[in-house]
Amino acid sequence: MKKRVKQWLSKLTLAQKARLVSGADWWRLVSYEKMGIPSIMVSDGPHGLRTQKQNPQPFGPDDSIPATCFPSGATLASSWDRKVLATVGKALGDEAKAEGVSVVLGPAVNIKRSPLCGRNFEYYSEDPFLATQCATAYIKGMQDEGVGTSLKHFCANNQEDHRLTIDEHIDERTLREIYLSAFETAVKEAKPWTIMASYNKINGSYACEHPYTLKHVLRDDWKYRGLVMSDWGATNDRVAGLKNGLDLEMPGNNGLNDKKIIQAVKKGTLPLETLDEAVAHVLELIYAGAKHLDPKATCDLSSHHLLAAEIAKECIVLLKNQNEILPLGSDETVLVVGPFARTPRYQGGGSSHVHPTQIEAALPCMEKLGKITFTEGFSVDSDAEDPAAVAKALELAATHQKVVVFAGMPDAYESEGYDRTHMQLPPNQNALITALAKVNPHLVVVLSNGSPVEMPWVGQAEGIVEGYLGGQASGKAMADILYGVDNPSGHLAETFPLRLEDTPAYLNFPGAQGEVDYREGVFVGYRYYDARKMPVLFPFGHGLSYTTFRLTDLRVDKSAIQDTGSVTVTVDVTNIGARCGKCVVQLYVQDTSNEVIRPVRELKEFAKVELQPGERKTVSFTLGYRSFAYFEPRIEDWRVPTGEYVIHVGFSSRDLPLSAKVRVASTRPVPKVFSLNTPMDEIMNHPLGRKLVMDRLSHSPLAAAGTDKMVAQMMTTMPLRAVVDFSQGLISEKDALALVAALNKAEKT
Repeated sequence: MKKRVKQWLSKLTLAQKARLVSGADWWRLVSYEKMGIPSIMVSDGPHGLRTQKQNPQPFGPDDSIPATCFPSGATLASSWDRKVLATVGKALGDEAKAEGVSVVLGPAVNIKRSPLCGRNFEYYSEDPFLATQCATAYIKGMQDEGVGTSLKHFCANNQEDHRLTIDEHIDERTLREIYLSAFETAVKEAKPWTIMASYNKINGSYACEHPYTLKHVLRDDWKYRGLVMSDWGATNDRVAGLKNGLDLEMPGNNGLNDKKIIQAVKKGTLPLETLDEAVAHVLELIYAGAKHLDPKATCDLSSHHLLAAEIAKECIVLLKNQNEILPLGSDETVLVVGPFARTPRYQGGGSSHVHPTQIEAALPCMEKLGKITFTEGFSVDSDAEDPAAVAKALELAATHQKVVVFAGMPDAYESEGYDRTHMQLPPNQNALITALAKVNPHLVVVLSNGSPVEMPWVGQAEGIVEGYLGGQASGKAMADILYGVDNPSGHLAETFPLRLEDTPAYLNFPGAQGEVDYREGVFVGYRYYDARKMPVLFPFGHGLSYTTFRLTDLRVDKSAIQDTGSVTVTVDVTNIGARCGKCVVQLYVQDTSNEVIRPVRELKEFAKVELQPGERKTVSFTLGYRSFAYFEPRIEDWRVPTGEYVIHVGFSSRDLPLSAKVRVASTRPVPKVFSLNTPMDEIMNHPLGRKLVMDRLSHSPLAAAGTDKMVAQMMTTMPLRAVVDFSQGLISEKDALALVAALNKAEKT
């Protein structure tokens, strides 16, 4: 490939090079057929292809070709299963090849900073480790089929409100630990063919020309060598973008930016070598994409529909199952309420909207499994109650053994392009659920939504099932879960708070006057709720089953390591219930050193395990440097503080029955910079500082006063300059400056 790209590059004129770094249209890259440079096509498709071959336009999903609509990103992450993500990636790769698509624009890994983000249904998680693990598996699955991915949106695209211009103020540690970490492992291990830079600004610079994220982090630190493209219409300054690593602008720009590139090269403000590097990346992508094109490639869409149903089953989360109301019995009379049972909401709106090959609703599937009566109960086209429909639903509810309400957010409530303003279901749905529970307490609520909702009726429903947006076969999947044909095994990839006002970013979302402050820092999602010991509706990682699992015998192979080493953690998990099921074993790490402010605990590993009744398996995890590290801006790198770390294992961030400890010794101290303003506790903690201070002040009034608890506490935070003032000449300013110089010299050596 390198030889062919070099040959192509040598034959291109400056104008042709400038043309190649922009799209030919909405979906195709520029080609020069006479030189042997072919055209390749990209397509939307984090959870299903949105390929438009005729009269391509930026939107218009109804004009796209039929394709399998798999569960959305938020749904897929709820599987907590790398194999599931890899399987979806492979299936989408097969469909892409059949349609001549070389690059699929996904996966989307942006962190769920606030549940209000209109695009959260596309994103995986509030946790960067879970998000990047999902993305890594998805990318590998697709690219193993010879189809490229576009990891997006790089980075911190966490809201839709003013998304093209919003300036996000994020400190470096938060950016690294939360928002960039969601991409990092996927970039390093899966090596996506392309990465898509986002619309937003980060600390004053647009993401498509950002020197820190694109050059310092992506290219220099992570050693990424693939292509970086813009989100559609995200380019601000094309020349600045090229200088900072943005290779390809999408879509085409009618030659406007081509002229600016040519002028910049001729004036010497854009080095030709920089343009050539971008062109080389584009040519490498074209070569790789064209190499795998096969005009004879086909895809069995009917088998993919069946696969979509199996995938959706892995993602459904059983949130509540009081009195074992589920699974439903085939001989029980069940009233099904709600239009979503008959006309499912199975995907979100915007650029990821797929034209499905078929749609399978829950109602007809349930009718094959049990004794079902259906009534509408409410309308999705209006938030107002329909008295006649409500009255009919209540009348029927009183005559059936159980009631299942299919509730959720209508399409208009969440979509790309705008954020939600609240976390509530439509009021007519909340009112109906409350009323039905009073008539029949044996009530199950099935949810179709892309992100968390408040549940004022949570105490009245015996069963709650989170289906998220489960794709075109979601109805079949839900019916099988409700009737126990399959055992639910999904777990929440995000926290469900009690109310919007409890969320970490509540006071700083979506910002104002074109700016937004990320004042919650690293305390996003469960990191915030757990640190504050705040009650939540359902915690991160939560998910129930129709069987019961027990964890025992947590073992850590070493009691102490250096941060350059690793530990192996093993734990036994047993199915002590009566039916086969899958559980998600989750491992969290807690730093007890208190050297820096950190979350109470953070997810560092997980595994999904299938067990027959009575079966026991041993799960093994390896924890290395990054499992214990935080990002330290003072050294611009990751660092592990010396201290004791607690390893927690369980089934959610709030259900961690087992723990063990390991001591980790740091090999990377943070050099301290001393000055006259350094507090005395830091001076006294250093051998040189302690000697001088004790020698000079042992007989001074300060030493005597130090026996008083209040004064002693004040002295620990007193700066060195104040001690000079209060020492009555025992320590001069010259002495203090000499001490500062000696301390700083010692730190450097």
